[in-house]
Amino acid sequence: QLQLVESGGGLVQPGGSLRLSCGASGFTLDTYNIGWFRQAPGKEREGVSCISSLNGTIVYADSVKGRFTISRHNAENTVYLQMNNLKPDDTAVYYCAADSRYFFCSTFAREYEHWGQGTQVTVSS
Repeated sequence: QLQLVESGGGLVQPGGSLRLSCGASGFTLDTYNIGWFRQAPGKEREGVSCISSLNGTIVYADSVKGRFTISRHNAENTVYLQMNNLKPDDTAVYYCAADSRYFFCSTFAREYEHWGQGTQVTVSS
């Protein structure tokens, strides 16, 4: 059974940093497109970033460009999301997702088949 597990969430002050991890069991992430999504209370799930398995193409949402960095570490079977200069608007449950059906990743949730359980990120003073 394919499972994704996120970790690294927590409470951080505005301007702080967190690194989220997306690990897998039952499959290797390097053959999958990986996306990071977030959902704040009362809001729709939003695509934050993704990385393609084919050629490593990376996409960021405009709201996180210059602050978030996605990276793939195949030896660890882990994808990271480094989040710097965090803002209160970044508060949400963050999910990683995986899919192998498309050549390139996207930030559309419908293009992902496997999902983790989420990790809470709270940015507050």
